Amino acid sequence: MTTTFAGRAAATGHAQPPPRGVRARPEAVLAVVAAGTVAVAGLWWAHTPAVAGLDGRLTNAGRVTGLLAAYAIAVLLALMARVPALERGVGADRLARWHSMGGRYVVGLSVAHMLLITWGYAVTEHTDVVRETVTLNLTYPDVLKATVALLLLAGVGVVSARRIRPKLRYETWFHLHFYTYLATWLAFGHQLATGEEFIGDRPAQVAWYALYLGVAALLVWYRFLTPVRLALRHRLRVARVVREAPGVVSVHVTGRRLDRLRAEPGQFFRWRFLTRDLWWSPNPYSLSAPPRNGELRITVKDLGDQSRSLAGLRPGTRVLAEGPYGALTGRARRARKVLLVAGGIGITPLRALFEALPAAPGDLTLLYRARDAGDLVLRAELEEIAATRGATLHYCVGPRALVGDPFRPETLAALVPGLRDHEAYVCGPDGMTTAVVAALRAAGVPRRRVHHESFEF
Repeated sequence: MTTTFAGRAAATGHAQPPPRGVRARPEAVLAVVAAGTVAVAGLWWAHTPAVAGLDGRLTNAGRVTGLLAAYAIAVLLALMARVPALERGVGADRLARWHSMGGRYVVGLSVAHMLLITWGYAVTEHTDVVRETVTLNLTYPDVLKATVALLLLAGVGVVSARRIRPKLRYETWFHLHFYTYLATWLAFGHQLATGEEFIGDRPAQVAWYALYLGVAALLVWYRFLTPVRLALRHRLRVARVVREAPGVVSVHVTGRRLDRLRAEPGQFFRWRFLTRDLWWSPNPYSLSAPPRNGELRITVKDLGDQSRSLAGLRPGTRVLAEGPYGALTGRARRARKVLLVAGGIGITPLRALFEALPAAPGDLTLLYRARDAGDLVLRAELEEIAATRGATLHYCVGPRALVGDPFRPETLAALVPGLRDHEAYVCGPDGMTTAVVAALRAAGVPRRRVHHESFEF
């Protein structure tokens, strides 16, 4: 069942805030990573005059995979250091996808490194692989620590697998990933102590230290010190908690000089509420309204222990917030007409954009998909915005068996005249987001004008 609400007034929305800081372009980031990969391969090449025999081929393959794994883990940590230029330019969900894909490469390269090096050394020493494994771990400097690091990385990789990850609470998954830091520290020593590329090559050693110490500095500054600095500057506190629907609450947060955060509609923060049960876990929640009057608002659905506990927050509770992050903002817009497509609680960043994006009457459309009417979060606000702004609001409510596939290209084209000329923003469950993006592309909307972010871990 679909219900349509449309208004006729001629509001133009809120102006976008002036640019803030540097925003890294995804292609530029990938180019830098690729250049580093070439440099690492060149480091191996410069220290390898010749490769001969089975033992030489195995050992050198192990050296290359080890170098690439060590470089890749530094890159992964840098990508997830919450550097504002990356978070706002590349986008949190794209960074997470890169991190997930890169994590598989790190684990695969690390395992290949261990197997190839052990096999190559065993051939050289004319012994078996088991005996050589024992020898390497007990007699070579820092190799035993590197083996422990590999086991930790493999464990993190297992809990991040598609079949296992959905069974974990977000908080559990989040804290298990801190073992990546420990694994990186354990593995670093053997790279310089046993790597032929670094022994006797001072410039290579300095470059490797600079890479790892630089990444460590980013992590310490942005993941640990910046939240404390922002907390001291803005003194965030819970002002009130409003029940929006069964299992859905809005948390209003106030503080000092919030305008200096320069948060934009569509962005999110990682919130840490300083209560006995919640202080230890930061969770990402989008702003569900444009920042105004010294107040930020998030709207959260009960999806687990942490989100469920927010309903019990008391006014005055202190808050730590990291951000703002995210590239799902009006800065990505190039077209005059805009389409917003939301699913479930994914309405929150799009509700803020629905109010704030500059648009003439008839140029702004919101499609909102929910399984039942009770899942239409912030419905009264959406209808008021549509009526005030002359925007179009479509609901698609009901189980899939009843409504079918609401995101076929022809369905979207019929609902949104001139669809291919629209800028599109999508937010919802991963399955829905994938379907909508594919349908928009099939309907002729250029890839560069389709924007989406997901916060599923």
